Amino acid sequence: MILSGYSIQQKLESNELSIHPINEEQIQPASIDLRLGEDFLVIDEHANHHISIDEPAIYREIKTKDKIVIPPHSFLLATTVEVVELPNNLTAFVEGRSSIGRLGLFIQNAGWVDPGFKGQITLELYNANRLPIELTVGRRICQLVIAMVDQESFPYKGKYLNQTGATASRVYRDTEVKK
Repeated sequence: MILSGYSIQQKLESNELSIHPINEEQIQPASIDLRLGEDFLVIDEHANHHISIDEPAIYREIKTKDKIVIPPHSFLLATTVEVVELPNNLTAFVEGRSSIGRLGLFIQNAGWVDPGFKGQITLELYNANRLPIELTVGRRICQLVIAMVDQESFPYKGKYLNQTGATASRVYRDTEVKK
């Protein structure tokens, strides 16, 4: 069951759910808007000969308190301003805002936010346009849709727990591949 804006507000007020910093304008009918943070990562094309899921990629960090421009057909990682802390009975989906998607900016978060997750949300941004897209730090960029799971889950203990800022892929840490 997806939580309504009223339910989100109640869970925030009772401290069952933590998303901070936020203001009331961010709470929508069935989601909560999250804002663009000031940390970004781009794959360093000069330091990587190729990208492999078996080893860390080398990224270049960009920090700005103002604006960032995403060139046409380019990809970068961003972060939210907000730190999200989900209890073990809630999960969340990150969705791009329609108004921004209509400009050709695809906003992703791989999968969903697991129960028990704590940290800032890393966003995967792709400019599908032939023109650069300028984004302003602090603007609402995506929405978090929160849903109840059928029963309390064990908490997330994965490789992105307590992440801060735009966080590089850690797929090379997956345990199913033994060297």
